[in-house]
Amino acid sequence: MKATPLSNCERRFLLRAIEERKRLDGRQCYDYRNVRISFGVDYGCCVVELGKTRVLAQVSCELVPPKANRPTEGILFFNLELSPMAAPGFEPGRQPELLVTLNRLIERCLRNSKCVDTESLCVVAGEKVWQIRLDLHLLNHDGNIIDAASIAGIVALCHFRRPDVSVQGEEVTVYTPEERDPVPLSIHHMPICVSFAFFQQGNYLLVDPSEREEQVMDGLLVIAMNKHQEICTIQSSGGIMLVNDQVLRCSKITAVKVAEITELIQKALENDQKVRKEGGKFGFAESIPHQKITSFKMGSAAVDTNSVEEQAEEIITKAGPPSEVFAKPILHTPGTAQIGEGIENSWGDLEESEKEEAVEEEGESEATAFECQKTESEDVSTVKETKKDEPIVLSDSEEEEVVILEPQELPKKTRAQTNSKQESTRKKTFTKRRRKKRAAY
Repeated sequence: MKATPLSNCERRFLLRAIEERKRLDGRQCYDYRNVRISFGVDYGCCVVELGKTRVLAQVSCELVPPKANRPTEGILFFNLELSPMAAPGFEPGRQPELLVTLNRLIERCLRNSKCVDTESLCVVAGEKVWQIRLDLHLLNHDGNIIDAASIAGIVALCHFRRPDVSVQGEEVTVYTPEERDPVPLSIHHMPICVSFAFFQQGNYLLVDPSEREEQVMDGLLVIAMNKHQEICTIQSSGGIMLVNDQVLRCSKITAVKVAEITELIQKALENDQKVRKEGGKFGFAESIPHQKITSFKMGSAAVDTNSVEEQAEEIITKAGPPSEVFAKPILHTPGTAQIGEGIENSWGDLEESEKEEAVEEEGESEATAFECQKTESEDVSTVKETKKDEPIVLSDSEEEEVVILEPQELPKKTRAQTNSKQESTRKKTFTKRRRKKRAAY
């Protein structure tokens, strides 16, 4: 996946801002981004953050035979990896030109400057020496990779401890950290790279360019220097020609920046060594801000409870009276109940059509009651006649059973009502049976 290129509008905007001595992140032309160093649990592991650019460095060692032309010197090996996690433009399994250039520049900065005493890495001349391997991994790319990688590399080398070794005759004994304390590497000086970006054919200069500034720059100048103001390496890339005054001005700025970064590195190493001796917390977990880890935990807040009673009284007085709630059921007919505000209609008054229907239903109920009384008297007379003349023969037809649900205890009025209703239901069932018998005869 290729990186997203800048549009023409963005390019013109950046160049116009640089002409006006302004930068997107609010820095001045010669300002350096904040450098933050954090160490791992093991020796030789560290993460360096240059703004949003992050580089992880890890140092390891092993005993190997020396080179034939240098039998009394150890071996230094450097490797920088650009993973797709850092930026979408970096593809795995491929080595772009940028990676080759960065690896060569780091080797010149750290190996050719003789910052590490390689002769102290010799165990047995011509047979066994220490091979120190420095692996650099780019975790996030936001511009100026070479500066962040050089700082991470020298910090990891200064922080690393190799196992102690003893030689007795031809036998070489390597001691574990529990048996003997590890030995630090012999570091002569700390070379640090500082990058300068040029714009408009060298008319404008920026220190520590960001990713967007690198996409619109015309050329890049990298100077590696130590705190003694000794230039370890210098490299210029791009299609620009620099004059002596520009190079001298950049070297003076580099001396100031390198002195500040070297002091920061020494303080970080001293603090880490002090914490390890005291037995306190160290490593990446300690270096991460606590706000990110405990973001779901809320701190305690003070609450004033002096005027709680007064506030409660005000709230109660402002609130309206509670609505009436009927807890006991209201019985309308045997076997039914209702809980609520009673049997009143909550939809308002009835309309004219509904009133007429209600009157008609009342009239029909009265008529049916009158007919029931007539049929009951007729049935009684017929029963008397049948008793005198013939015995009653019941048919085999199945009849429906009537189940009446009655509450356990009812008031006197409701009992009388239920008795009258039971009698009416019995009479109705009796008339139905009589009608069926007549139809059978």
